[in-house]
Amino acid sequence: MGAVARVTEISAKSTESFEDAIRIGIERATSSLRNVQSAWVKEQRVSIQNDAVADYQVNLLVTFELEN
Repeated sequence: MGAVARVTEISAKSTESFEDAIRIGIERATSSLRNVQSAWVKEQRVSIQNDAVADYQVNLLVTFELEN
């Protein structure tokens, strides 16, 4: 029998970097979802406050395999 997976979109923020936002998102996804297979960075954006970057945000498409 073949495998079936689901893709869900999550958003994560960091005040440090895009890489840190990705790490935070993946850590959270793997703590809530079983059988996480991959993640795709769909979007990246920054928030600006006082003429400087305040935080980094990523939207991730997380793929996880459904259980039988």
